[in-house]
Amino acid sequence: MLNALTIDVEDYFQVEAFASRINYNEWDNYPCRIKQNTQKILDILDDYQIKATFFCLGWIAKRSPSLIKNIAQRGHEVASHGYAHQPVYKQSPDIFMQDIRKTKQILEDIIGQPVIGYRAPTYSITQKTLWALEILAEEGYKYDSSIFPIKHDLYGIPNAPRFPFNVHTLKRANVFTCKRSNVLTCKRANVQTFFEFPLTTLRILNINIPIAGGGYFRVFPYIFIKNALRHINLKEKQPFIFYLHPWELDPEQPRINHLPWRSRFRHYVNLRKTEGKFRKLLSDFRFSTVLKVLKQHNSKLGTHEGY
Repeated sequence: MLNALTIDVEDYFQVEAFASRINYNEWDNYPCRIKQNTQKILDILDDYQIKATFFCLGWIAKRSPSLIKNIAQRGHEVASHGYAHQPVYKQSPDIFMQDIRKTKQILEDIIGQPVIGYRAPTYSITQKTLWALEILAEEGYKYDSSIFPIKHDLYGIPNAPRFPFNVHTLKRANVFTCKRSNVLTCKRANVQTFFEFPLTTLRILNINIPIAGGGYFRVFPYIFIKNALRHINLKEKQPFIFYLHPWELDPEQPRINHLPWRSRFRHYVNLRKTEGKFRKLLSDFRFSTVLKVLKQHNSKLGTHEGY
């Protein structure tokens, strides 16, 4: 089965875990390592002849347009990660609309192709910010991959569907209801179709366990992850979505001092093991872009030029 491989293109100093220590206005003071780390991922993907979706920050695209262009020229899907890695729950609807519109325009100007996918920084589309899905649809996006069906201190909708589903959105309606029928629906009529690809979890004893990316990928033994993902493909007959950040392949990145223990652990644990596990994953499963997987999963997505 074809699964979605995604890369969140952000640098080590831009993560939410460091937000209490590093202000947005200080980002330019830190040595940027995003080019070399993203290039490393691109080369690894070439080794396995795999295409992926790269969710790119507008801040990085504006400063390194050649990097974004290189991603697209090598056959990967370019999607939006917002402009400055600000969680959605820290933005008003109007500010969010400006953010995703600005980033979409920057990326499209660079690659000359439509940008239709979005992932919120820190997976911050939560129960309180489901209004963001409506705005994304209105701004020309066709899918989102931000909802994490788990409990977490920074994100998550524990009762959200675990696998790709249709989202029905309504202009000017900001009330959504999560239903067990795997559909988020507005409480009014005249809906338009939008797609959500939630971050992948394994269901154990009525609890969703995150397994497919980031710190979870670095913490859990690879054999557990491999068996869990095979279970999703073979037993549940669903595609999974995997995510990684370029800084996770960079154990030599500068260390940020005076961090809370939880932030330090989440960011730095097992960085030296990531590349080896990542290569095993690419060997053991079939991957492509989010768009291609969604089109196979649901033909209603239609076709879009450029991918």
